Amino acid sequence: MSHASTRALPMFDAALLKPALAESIKRLSPRAQWSNPVMFVVWIGSVLTTVLGLTALHDHRLPAPAFTLAVAAWLWLTVWFANLAEALAEGRGKAQAAALRSAKKRVYAKQLQEPRHGSSWLPVPSDELITGRVVLVEAGDTVPADGEVIEGVASVDESAITGESAPVIRESGGDRSAVTGGTRVLSDWIVVRVTAKPGEAFLDRMIAMVEGAKRSRTPNEIALTILLVALTLVFLVVCVTLLPFSLYSAQAAGGGAVSVPVLVALLVCLIPTTIGALLSAIGIAGMSRMLRANVLAMSGRAVEAAGDVDVLLLDKTGTITLGNRQATAFHPAPGVTAQQLAEAAQLSSLPDETPEGRSIVVLAKQQYNLRGRELHDVHFVPFSARTRMSGVDDGARHIRKGAAEAIASHVAEQGGRMPDAVRERVGNIARAGGTPLVVADGARVLGTIELKDIVKGGIKERFGELRRMGIRTVMITGDNPLTAAAIAAEAGVDDFLAEATPEDKLALIRQHQSEGHLVAMTGDGTNDAPALAQADVAVAMNSGTSAAKEAGNMVDLDSNPTKLLEVVEVGKQMLMTRGSLTTFSIANDVAKYFAIIPAAFAATYPQLRALDVMHLHSPQSAILSAVVFNALIIVLLIPLALKGVAYRARPAAQLLRRNLLVYGLGGLVAPFLGIKLIDLALTALHLG
Repeated sequence: MSHASTRALPMFDAALLKPALAESIKRLSPRAQWSNPVMFVVWIGSVLTTVLGLTALHDHRLPAPAFTLAVAAWLWLTVWFANLAEALAEGRGKAQAAALRSAKKRVYAKQLQEPRHGSSWLPVPSDELITGRVVLVEAGDTVPADGEVIEGVASVDESAITGESAPVIRESGGDRSAVTGGTRVLSDWIVVRVTAKPGEAFLDRMIAMVEGAKRSRTPNEIALTILLVALTLVFLVVCVTLLPFSLYSAQAAGGGAVSVPVLVALLVCLIPTTIGALLSAIGIAGMSRMLRANVLAMSGRAVEAAGDVDVLLLDKTGTITLGNRQATAFHPAPGVTAQQLAEAAQLSSLPDETPEGRSIVVLAKQQYNLRGRELHDVHFVPFSARTRMSGVDDGARHIRKGAAEAIASHVAEQGGRMPDAVRERVGNIARAGGTPLVVADGARVLGTIELKDIVKGGIKERFGELRRMGIRTVMITGDNPLTAAAIAAEAGVDDFLAEATPEDKLALIRQHQSEGHLVAMTGDGTNDAPALAQADVAVAMNSGTSAAKEAGNMVDLDSNPTKLLEVVEVGKQMLMTRGSLTTFSIANDVAKYFAIIPAAFAATYPQLRALDVMHLHSPQSAILSAVVFNALIIVLLIPLALKGVAYRARPAAQLLRRNLLVYGLGGLVAPFLGIKLIDLALTALHLG
């Protein structure tokens, strides 16, 4: 379940449309238009034709004031529609930011006098905490700021950030020590060292990002903007030189010269106004779509790079295999039957609603036909982050199930000991890449439950899609090479790195980059930080350490390693959207040539009437129809710019051919139909 802030909003929701309409009108100022060179040219044309039209109303020597003002009105609408597209895209981000801001609370922190549990504390407002301060967070308290757990272990509700209702364990040391301000401790206590400065917490950065305050243009977007500016300048020079050329030709041929409003209309229709109007909205919407996937992109560059990735490094556990391992075998201790072990394991797992717990119950039913029983005087002991055990007290029996070290300590307290055979079995299971859980009844160890990684259903087909796209997949695991090879073959990845160390990961990324590849990877631990910093697209888990999140250029709020595949898809979708609309924008100019050029110059050069293949009603109707279509097409394409072109897992060459066919041919044909229909409408309304 996604957090409310990342919920997809309707395209033209009233809550978004009303402020977007107001904002789009505010942006009609020249200062706002200056940032978009293509639309700034349209804005200048709007001002010029407006002045000429108003002047013609009072000076009867100037022709056609109604036509000039009509052109001016539609040019203003063209600029306004471009503003509306950008305002809608930003409005969706602001709506997300408002929901995030509601999760940001001013609370009082318990600042410790000494950095240890049991020390006296003073209440301090959360927004006054500085880096390095140490606070105590107990059950029911809200975590006051981003930090690292330095003592204790607790269950934490992170739904305010991730939207996931299931609590998570946070503890000192390891890769699960980071906590985020605004989350809430549900049980036990933790001592946290503050790592974020006031105003620079994770939630603050999220809000700033979605509001667009720190959004910068990506290299691809900059390059496309340069291309659009170059095309605009070329057509500007052409249209400016057409005026003296037309005056000279009119004197020589005795016809009428082309007017300035007509030249302005020609210029606006020739320059790439469609993509110029939607380019910024596409970039903003791309980052917004990433956030709706619960991924915080630190920059637009990261989103864009995700679309060009051709090598994926993926952790095995939770990405390729189920993060929750499944019970596959019971290994009894000496002197214990397998059925006795299965019966005790099942009994201790009956209240356990985790996938692991349910799989133990199912395995006992399948192997030994153990089913429901009458339970009297039974007390279930829930799992505790501190004891790392769960179990059941059934009369005189005290059954416990948990990690080998935890059970060994528990049995020792009862006066027993862990048999050597069980310790050996635990080691063998661990070395084979499995997870051992030991079961004890009082001081007696009954045996071991083997949990194994199960390759996710459909993951092999998913990797096949990526392979067809030209993306190479590499599985990263700490398992031994034999276990890694077996899982890699079953999952269908292209390669694997076994017994991976931080140095190995870093070296592998550098090797692929030296060969000209763009590399993406996920990570959550401090030992992943060097590789994350090196990768072109680095998705850090929100549950991971601060070092990992600082090294990455994206943070997955759900802490779901499989999200890397979705990140690549969103990145490619943004690039496809930009390319498709650019193709459409350039292609739809062709019909405007056939509409405006014969209308503007046929009086001087009658031979140009042959270009009027649409047989438009009149020169004025032809020009006005082209201008109207040029404005309306922006509105029709706003949903596509915000939603994105439908993603398909295909090779780049195949996608290019498809987009040229759909958006190139579509951009060529649609304007002919659109301009003709508008011409018929204007004629019927006696406006042409």
